[in-house]
Amino acid sequence: MTVAPSVVAALPQYQLGEQIGHGGMGVVYAAVHRPLGRPVAIKRLPGLLAEDRKMSDRFEHEARLLARLDHPHIVPVYDYVQNHGEHLLVMEKLDGGTVWSKFSEEGVTAGQACAIGLATLSGLHAAHVAGVLHLDVKPKNLLFTSSGVLKVADFGISQVISEGATLMTHAGQVLGTPAYIAPEQALGNPLTPAADVYATGTVLYELLSGSLPYESGGGALAMIQRHVYQEPRPLGPAVPRPLAEVVMRSLAREPQARYRNAETFAVDLAGAAAQVFGPDWLTRLGVRVHLSPAVATGSTRPSQHPTQPRETLALNRVRGTMVDAPPVTQIGSQTLIPASSVLAAGPPARKTGRWFALAGALVALVMLALPFTVTGRDLPVLTQDLSQPVVLQGKAPTTLTITVAGVTLATVTGDPAAGLELPGVTRWIVGGAAVATVKGEDAQQEYLLKPLASPMLSIMGVGSAVVLLFTLAYLESILRSLRRRQAGTGAVIIAAPLGFALGVAVWLLPTVLLRNEPALLPTLTCALLGAVAAVCVAVATRRAAA
Repeated sequence: MTVAPSVVAALPQYQLGEQIGHGGMGVVYAAVHRPLGRPVAIKRLPGLLAEDRKMSDRFEHEARLLARLDHPHIVPVYDYVQNHGEHLLVMEKLDGGTVWSKFSEEGVTAGQACAIGLATLSGLHAAHVAGVLHLDVKPKNLLFTSSGVLKVADFGISQVISEGATLMTHAGQVLGTPAYIAPEQALGNPLTPAADVYATGTVLYELLSGSLPYESGGGALAMIQRHVYQEPRPLGPAVPRPLAEVVMRSLAREPQARYRNAETFAVDLAGAAAQVFGPDWLTRLGVRVHLSPAVATGSTRPSQHPTQPRETLALNRVRGTMVDAPPVTQIGSQTLIPASSVLAAGPPARKTGRWFALAGALVALVMLALPFTVTGRDLPVLTQDLSQPVVLQGKAPTTLTITVAGVTLATVTGDPAAGLELPGVTRWIVGGAAVATVKGEDAQQEYLLKPLASPMLSIMGVGSAVVLLFTLAYLESILRSLRRRQAGTGAVIIAAPLGFALGVAVWLLPTVLLRNEPALLPTLTCALLGAVAAVCVAVATRRAAA
């Protein structure tokens, strides 16, 4: 890509070369300082700086701070140029590639990941002491020298451009890197070193596991929403427990729950690495990391495990495959808005999901109350031992029909005085109560037939309990799959018949135990309420996990 004439005019002492990088925070060119013959990298900052005088003044102040940073793990800034409408940072040119290039091409071991984390935290702590936050820590901003020393680049640029907040376009593109952003930064809250602790923890999580703490699909804004509203996924069993505990603490959503600064994070990380790899792991790994005295002490804690030989530290490389959301590369002509204005209302899917959850809860309450409020018709009670023939008044042939919820279980005809014997299956089906219709030559009478045996010794009693437990267990399995995003629309559809069966059981079991009439209309009403409640809860669960 051709270098803009304004950049060439602003840097008469430099021989400009090809573009070697670009992103939301600017474009980087290779160059050579003519008088000294020194290779440098020149970052051309976004045109938004030139358009806003206050922002330009703020960055000039920040550039002075950056120029004072002198640390083995920070890319040094040699010069800051404001000329011909350009804002240009002249920095050391590093030829060893980035952590991302190494991670995606060769892969890194757990020991190398810990060394990268310690070097990053060492540089960050020095910057924090000097009053500079990074706010865009990611593998592509961690560079290696040709001899393999890691250095952190791009300090303070995000802080100046966005004043610490996360900005986005109306189209939903985010300025910066949403995969590593701290929740408080996304929400535009006051920032502390804990924001850089969070981003470094995310980088370390990725280097150790090969994936990010959150799913990366759905676009930049969706990625940010997960950081704000969801808990990170625990590191898998392949990551040693001491390391996993340290990393997960750095990813706490509340800043107060994280490490208070980069150095305390580094102390625990060094100690965990020493427990896993042995106290001399950095020496055996052959990686040059500048450690403060506190961190160095932690890195040599007595190991709880046998010291591993150097060759084992090079095993089990993890490779990066994450495709990040595309950054906003041109911001001068675009209107930027704070992402917090969108995030404050909560994710749209989750917001509507709450209404579904509320509707499901209300419908479920009505369903649960129905069996205790609807008692059926006021009929004469006929108490009977169903193992014996049912004896009735009268001499003429009589027909006895037994029904439950509108379903006819048996119809027998005979001499009422001698007794009408019910089929064996009917005796076991009828639990708390059933409707007995007695029809003679001239009259018909309905009774509420109540067996003498316990209601739970019947198919109605045991069956309704079994159906209740089965449907509850199946529904919980479906909801668990939806929460883990392992199921989709099909699971919501399956929830409807399961809810219908649950409603029938919820109606029948209390009715049987209370020995009330299991009428058809309340049964269907309760079943429909169960179906609606199950679908609402399934939809709410799916949207909450979206």
